[in-house]
Amino acid sequence: MAEKVVIDQIECIGCETCVELCPEVFALDEDGEKAEVIKEDAVDLDCVREAIDSCPVECISIE
Repeated sequence: MAEKVVIDQIECIGCETCVELCPEVFALDEDGEKAEVIKEDAVDLDCVREAIDSCPVECISIE
């Protein structure tokens, strides 16, 4: 089973760290307030793990 990238939208504060580190996986929502996953089945898991480690509210995970 493939791993899936998930963001807890309630916890996200929209700091854009994940978007800056991994723009092929994350983007800000249309309101520009919260990050969202634009590619759940990310190939570059190193990039995603760096985003997970850098998230100030720890709202990103891989399931």
